[in-house]
Amino acid sequence: MELASYSDYAVRLVNTEEPARGADALTSLDTVRELVGPESQSARRLTDGDLTRLRAVRTRLRAVFEAAAEGEEVRAVDLLNALLMEFPVSPQVSGHEYRDEDGRPKWHLHIADHAPSAAASYTATACMGLAVHLTELGVDRLGICQATPCRNAYLDTSTNRSRRYCSDRCATRANVAAYRARKRLGNGRSEERAEDDRTGRTADAAHDSSAAAER
Repeated sequence: MELASYSDYAVRLVNTEEPARGADALTSLDTVRELVGPESQSARRLTDGDLTRLRAVRTRLRAVFEAAAEGEEVRAVDLLNALLMEFPVSPQVSGHEYRDEDGRPKWHLHIADHAPSAAASYTATACMGLAVHLTELGVDRLGICQATPCRNAYLDTSTNRSRRYCSDRCATRANVAAYRARKRLGNGRSEERAEDDRTGRTADAAHDSSAAAER
């Protein structure tokens, strides 16, 4: 597995919470088990403390995405570096499970799971993946969805760095809202023009009446 692919771990953790809606999906060990993978080694050694630790890490990872989305690149990197120092990874060369057409192993770097807890293991993997993604593609590839009220994190992998929303659903909702806003604005302007026309006709009529009376 490519290390950059681990960046999705960070996105998945951050998006277990929707601050604007007051929603939190990370509320029990069962939800943590679903997050880390029910069949994973981490799932088998979960404790109550992992829930608390992951929720704390989630807040810090969201801060990384928010800083990046606001154009504060140095701050985003500093926040991520702090997590990397606190949750170091153990790299390991792997490849026995992947073979090329000649039957030779496809050697690649893999993150070994030697962390002291399930939460530490997940966090180290997520942060390493995010760091690789950030350094290969740029800090501005980390974003926060701009569709109100969604504040989900996302990774922009578009060719022209144009992504603004976490999903097609949010993009559609935002586009519909923008269209309706433009339509309301257009209707408002039409009503203003109609009112101006009525006012103008009333003024002209009053002027004509005044002129006729003077004659």
